[in-house]
Amino acid sequence: MNTLVAYFSASGVTAKVAAKLAKALGAELYEIKPQQPYTQADLDWRDKTSRSSLEMNDESCRPAITDSSAGVAGADVVFIGFPIWWYREPSIIDTFLDAYNFKGKTVVPFATSGSSDIGDTAAHMQSVAGKGVKVLEGRRFASGVSEDELQKWAKTLEI
Repeated sequence: MNTLVAYFSASGVTAKVAAKLAKALGAELYEIKPQQPYTQADLDWRDKTSRSSLEMNDESCRPAITDSSAGVAGADVVFIGFPIWWYREPSIIDTFLDAYNFKGKTVVPFATSGSSDIGDTAAHMQSVAGKGVKVLEGRRFASGVSEDELQKWAKTLEI
């Protein structure tokens, strides 16, 4: 089974977890990069006019990504990591889901957050990915999760 770990990281936390997961699974690692990088001001969830707040309030928002070279076509399973924003995946993840054909693949969300849970992320990602894609529930992890814990979690998944 070919596995890809793709991730978006605003502060570096998700990047570290994604690297551990890819290593634990022997998977290819791919960073989803925004064409316009996020600044600290963009990420201020308390500011209703910040970029992230505006994006999350617009269901149709699809922030541009830098490229479309992720190894999705060759993967059977794609783990997609991100920080939790407003109890779901950031809009840039929806851009990623729209940019590739996931039909026949299993998508496994994983998220990082200090306290927010993963919410209805799987259902939302399923609606974006469309029919023929199996999106699992996924899980939220703290920044200090071990490679061993990630490997154990991945083995419990019904892929």
